[in-house]
Amino acid sequence: MKSEPPTSAARLEGFVGPVRGSEPERFSPARSAAATALLEEAADLLVVHLDFGAALQTCDLACRNLAKYSPAEEPAGTFLEVKCSLCIVGIQALAEMDRWQEALSWVLQYYQAPEKLPPKILELCILLYSKMQEPKTILDVVRTWLQDLDNQGLPEYKALAELYLQHVLLPLGCLSEAEELMVGSAVFTEEQQLDALQLISVARQHHTQKHSGSEEVQKLSQEDASSKTFLSLLLLLRRLWDFTVRHFSSLPFKKSLLTALILCFLVLRFDRAPPFPLPFLCRLAQIFHRLREVMISHFWFL
Repeated sequence: MKSEPPTSAARLEGFVGPVRGSEPERFSPARSAAATALLEEAADLLVVHLDFGAALQTCDLACRNLAKYSPAEEPAGTFLEVKCSLCIVGIQALAEMDRWQEALSWVLQYYQAPEKLPPKILELCILLYSKMQEPKTILDVVRTWLQDLDNQGLPEYKALAELYLQHVLLPLGCLSEAEELMVGSAVFTEEQQLDALQLISVARQHHTQKHSGSEEVQKLSQEDASSKTFLSLLLLLRRLWDFTVRHFSSLPFKKSLLTALILCFLVLRFDRAPPFPLPFLCRLAQIFHRLREVMISHFWFL
């Protein structure tokens, strides 16, 4: 069993300190160094020691402590960069432990809202859930992120929109939404929009062919079932006729014929929904019906 390496007091030193009231404490360079140290430790546990559980715990510890402080005076965006890197390591640890289903919810607990997710984390989540053939899980989150006005001004917006189109919308068959995304966004050039619309058109044709193919297979299976029912009915008629010939050959001819006719009518009445391609069998039933009426009327006069 792997023993979890203890976190040194020096690495937590930057996180220790009283919080004045409910106001979050500012993010000092000492805390930045402590967070970076925890990030390095988590990455080392993930890549070198392959201790994925310990790596996830280290990321949790660092993210919880970062949530106590305000990034108002962070040095050159270190606060956001460290937090994003910790979440990326945590997602990779969850994937290695086959707990990839928890990745999205685990990240959202530290960013609260989908539109606040960094582009790098969102890109990793799209690729992860697409690879695991669960793109529907990320659908609403990415849609909310792309609709946010602040995110539309980011340089990563176009790449994420293309990734969303290829790995989420097209596999899920959300073709109308894909068209609205490409045509309604000003970040794409006319050439890029035409290329995307061509991909959407190909996907729509494939979807239509697949749908029509499934209907054709269902129709063929129904016809095959009808043919099997027809053959079974013919086989049953033959067996009943053989039975009638063997057991009633000693009776008078009229009674034998009447018994055979009655058995045939019983077989025809037994199947309430016979297959439609039985014209000659229906004609045979009409002939048997007329013969039965003639014979019954003849018996009445005897």
